Amino acid sequence: MPDLHPGPGIPIGMVTACVARVHPTLVGADAGCGVTAVIARKTVPRAKLLRRIDSATAAPEALPIDHLEALEAAWHGGPRGLAAVAGMSDEWRAWVDSVQWGEPLGPSGPLPEGFKEPRYGESLGTTGGGNHFVEVARVDQVIEPDAIADLHRDVHVVLAHSGSRGLGSALSLRWQDRTLHHREEIATYIGELAGCCRFAQANRALSVWRLLQAVGAGRVDRLGGTLDLVHNDVRPSEHDAHTWVHRKGAAPAQAGELTITLGSRGNPSWILRGRGDVGHLCSVAHGAGRKIARSEARARLSHRYRKADLTQTPHGGRVLCDRPELLWEEHQDVYKPIEPVIAALVQAGAASRVASLIPLVTVKRWHRTSSTKAQHQRRSFASAQAEARWKPGASWQCWPTRCTNGSPLLVSSCAGWIDTATPVHRVA
Repeated sequence: MPDLHPGPGIPIGMVTACVARVHPTLVGADAGCGVTAVIARKTVPRAKLLRRIDSATAAPEALPIDHLEALEAAWHGGPRGLAAVAGMSDEWRAWVDSVQWGEPLGPSGPLPEGFKEPRYGESLGTTGGGNHFVEVARVDQVIEPDAIADLHRDVHVVLAHSGSRGLGSALSLRWQDRTLHHREEIATYIGELAGCCRFAQANRALSVWRLLQAVGAGRVDRLGGTLDLVHNDVRPSEHDAHTWVHRKGAAPAQAGELTITLGSRGNPSWILRGRGDVGHLCSVAHGAGRKIARSEARARLSHRYRKADLTQTPHGGRVLCDRPELLWEEHQDVYKPIEPVIAALVQAGAASRVASLIPLVTVKRWHRTSSTKAQHQRRSFASAQAEARWKPGASWQCWPTRCTNGSPLLVSSCAGWIDTATPVHRVA
């Protein structure tokens, strides 16, 4: 994918198809991460957005239900399962029931005993750290107005980009270093992956709903179409029953399927329509792709921006962030420009443009649960293990090449870290 960039263990922005084998490592440590986007037909005036969102996200209310019950409900039932628990709001339940939530992996397997921790349920409705966010955007360019209900220029869209809030890391540790080829073990892993994906879906649905309430759109009659997609998972190929397609930071793009490629807080995101291109494993880039490492961001940008500049964007948007380091690490300049990425995908026949979304208010607040410190330590340990396993020379290489339209593209080499006994069809 044109957004390919280094990640812990393996690159982010790649798709791999393997015959009769599943590699949990190729999904990464945030299984189920994806995007939910909802059109808000009616909101408070734009001048009030920042104040309302700031107030609502500074200290969100705790879930009104038992955290373990919430975890079980989200794991097995996704947004609908969580919404059905007694104590959740009727308005949220009505919206959740009106949305077609995709469930491509089949039913969730049993929740592993080691995953039955209240902190996971407690984290529902929060985005987490890193590049995750919730956002209110404005529709700018509209190429295909009939793609989603109520899609038109200047309408507001609420987005959430988040994952499984630690469950994915636990799943990665549980299945690390394994190549799955027996039917039973693949079925067990896919069932647990499905649980993580449903939990992540429920998390995004609740995060989006809280922001919709903040901007005065928390009613079904004030909402338009909804789009939800997962860009960290593994699925059976629709073109070969014996092939498994692994995505880590790559969005599905089957023929006719709507998908999203994220920009940055200073660049638009794009809603796209997949073209089912088998050469790209029916996938598109999930975002613009990082070009400056987190550890280098402040040193590279501090001479160009004042601290006060970090909460404003070139398009007049604002950023709400309580962690100063994220203002540097997630600045729009640490990401590649979005336009060459989208142009490359379109030129290559992977997708077509539907509409662009300009960020108005981007929220990057990482609300700590009672056990966030332990979760962070486990995640750091998982990342350290991954980096130890995939050192240069036995991990991956990337080198510049060009798309047919001349746009730069990074191509990843799998040599050295996919079991050479495993038939690999293609890496996109």
